[in-house]
Amino acid sequence: MKKIMGFMLLVVVALVLSACNSGNAQESGGDDVIDMVWYPNESGNDLKGAREAIGSMVAEATGKEVEHHLTTDYAIAIETIVNNNAELAFMGAQGYIEAKNGNDAIEPIAVPTGPSGTLDDAMYHSWLAVPVDQQDNFKVDGEFSLDTLEGVKFSFVSNSSTSGFVVPSSTIIGHFADKELTEEDLMEGGPLFSQVLFGGSHQGSAVNLLNGSADVAAFCDTCVNNYVEVAEGEENTAGTVYRVKDDAAEPFNTVTGKEFMLMSVTPVLNAPFVANTEVLSEEDLNKIKETFVSDEVANNEGIFVPEDSEEGGLFSKSADERFAEVEDAWFDPIRELSN
Repeated sequence: MKKIMGFMLLVVVALVLSACNSGNAQESGGDDVIDMVWYPNESGNDLKGAREAIGSMVAEATGKEVEHHLTTDYAIAIETIVNNNAELAFMGAQGYIEAKNGNDAIEPIAVPTGPSGTLDDAMYHSWLAVPVDQQDNFKVDGEFSLDTLEGVKFSFVSNSSTSGFVVPSSTIIGHFADKELTEEDLMEGGPLFSQVLFGGSHQGSAVNLLNGSADVAAFCDTCVNNYVEVAEGEENTAGTVYRVKDDAAEPFNTVTGKEFMLMSVTPVLNAPFVANTEVLSEEDLNKIKETFVSDEVANNEGIFVPEDSEEGGLFSKSADERFAEVEDAWFDPIRELSN
C-alpha cells in the first residue's frame, strides 16, 4: 500500500509540474522580465547607453524589467530568440528571415526610417572596402572592378549578416555568373578567393582589413560610423576615404589613424527589432509597438542621437528619423537574394 501511495504521489507531482510548465510556455512574460538579445555589432561597451535607452523604453511601456543578452556570434543571437529564450531582438534582415524560418512566431516590430521619416528611404549601406595604398590593385582602366577580387584574401562578417554577407555575396555571384558560384563557394578559399575570413561582427571585419589580415572586406556604414570619419570624398560613395578616429573604442583602438577606401556601396533594407510572440504576450507586443513608433521615442536623444552630437548611438537624427512598423513581406527583397 505504501508503494502504491508513493507512486500516486509521484504521478500527482509530475502532473502539477507539467501543468505549471505548460502554463509558463503559453503565458509569456510571467516572470515580469523581458529578455532582449543583441548581435555582436551592438554588444560592445561603447553602445551600452544605447542599449539601455532602448531597454528603458520597453520597460516603461510594459512595466517589466528588461534584461540584455549580449553575444559574440550571430548564430547564438538568432538561436536565442528562435528557441524561446528571448522575447525581443535587434537583428539584420537576413537574421530575421533565418529566425522566422526557424520559428514562425518571430515577427518584426519596427525598423528605423530614413531622414524622410518613412520607409521610402529606410536603408543603410553595404560596403566593400580596400586599403587606400592598395586601391590601384582593384581598378581596371582607373575604375574599381569586381574582376580584381579573384585570388584575394576576403573578409565577411557572418554568413547570417545581411550587409556583411548576403548582399555582397549576391553581387559577387552575379558578377562572376560564368563561374556558377554559390554562397557556399564564397565561404571558403579556392573557387574565387585565396582565403576567406569572418570578422564575427562588422567591426571585426573592418579590423581584418585594417590590420592587414584581409585585402578586401565587407561591412556596413552604420556599424562603424562611431569609429571612423570621412577623410576625403562624400559619405557612402565609391572612392571615398575613411579614417579611424584617434579615440576610437575597441576593437578599433588597435588601428587608430588607419585609412580605407570604399570600392563598392550598395543600399540595404534597415534592420528590424523583432519579437517572439510565443513568449511575449499580445498585450505587451501591442504596448511595445505603440511606444516604438511614438513621437516621444522619435525625439529621445538617447535613441536617435543628434547628428552633431559627440555621443555615439545606434541611430542618428539628421531630419525626421523615427521608428515605423513593418510587415514580414517588406523583407522579401532580401529573401530573394538567397533564392
